[in-house]
Amino acid sequence: MKQLIVASECEEVGLGVSSTRKGKRIGNKSAEEVLSLFQQIPYYRDNGFRHFEEIQLFVDSIGKDRISDIACNFMKSFLIDYTYQECSNLGIVMENVKISSVYNHDKKKFEDIAAELPIHPETLKPLLLVPKRWLRHTPWINYDSYFRHHCPQDDIAHEGEELTKVKVLTYNRDNYGVVEAFVKEKERTVNDCECDPLFTQIPIISARRKFEQIKKLPTGKDNAADVNYERAIGELLPSLLYPYLDFAQVQARTDDGVSIRDLIFYNSRNHEFLKEIMSDYGSRQITFEMKNVAQISREHIDQLNRYLQDSLGRFGVFITRNPLKKAEVARVINLWSGQRKAIVVLSDVDIEQMVEVFDSKQRHPIDFIIRSYVQFRRQCP
Repeated sequence: MKQLIVASECEEVGLGVSSTRKGKRIGNKSAEEVLSLFQQIPYYRDNGFRHFEEIQLFVDSIGKDRISDIACNFMKSFLIDYTYQECSNLGIVMENVKISSVYNHDKKKFEDIAAELPIHPETLKPLLLVPKRWLRHTPWINYDSYFRHHCPQDDIAHEGEELTKVKVLTYNRDNYGVVEAFVKEKERTVNDCECDPLFTQIPIISARRKFEQIKKLPTGKDNAADVNYERAIGELLPSLLYPYLDFAQVQARTDDGVSIRDLIFYNSRNHEFLKEIMSDYGSRQITFEMKNVAQISREHIDQLNRYLQDSLGRFGVFITRNPLKKAEVARVINLWSGQRKAIVVLSDVDIEQMVEVFDSKQRHPIDFIIRSYVQFRRQCP
């Protein structure tokens, strides 16, 4: 039980949704629930777990982030070697540090060792790198997939009765055959478990947390609020707009080094709206200008207007705190009338709604850019 508790958190890797990288290990009660499965379920008693992920289907306090931590702890010895190799190749500075909870496969127990690893610049704690090819948005075997597609909900809850996760997990412990069928289906379709090697979206909880950070920031530059705003938006938008807008670059400089665009996406033209933007405005790349100000001014519009040249296209997006005032609306309409340039705006309200649909998956967040563009064009002569 002690070893299971130790294995339940891996701060050096920092997977999961904690904003501080410091998680909390499971307690005795949760560890006892996991170990009790070997008594309650004959298959586990005789054969053990086929996949650690199966614990999610029986114990309420074990989720996908916990499964990732357990996996990392049992592979920590490899991750130490991998991190040392990559940092040596890249020239990243390392220090001699003590690493706790490294699993010794010969002794079958966790122990502390000394290793040379990179250090987090703020917390001064050791860091471990993980091969990108290992990462998935969620574990292939997970509770959400089971509940949506395999769980016999009608057998668990009566009509009109709330079906809670606890009821489902209790049912699973008494009806292992349902879980076994789900796991075998996942094993059979394992080739469908693919990730984009160039991009991994941030989790829904992290997207919500990122927007909460944005909402709390004051407008202006005090205490680096403008820098923090740009950084947070630059982390959030690539996940919200993927896969239609991809290959984001924050603080992109022009070749001459004079101009810096806050955020640029490559226009992959795999959406009808993006094809239209390419056709009408020649936008092979799309410029997003982030302004942490109470109101967009004429100077801000003139700045974005200078960026919208033939090399990038004539379509741009302001990310700012509030909608444009009447005078600035008239100015962007005049730009369209005179130069056929289109500038649309996404405010805090729009970004919040984008996070909501990113969570619910009812629509794609790019629809909010489309809506802003439609509203803009309806005002144009």
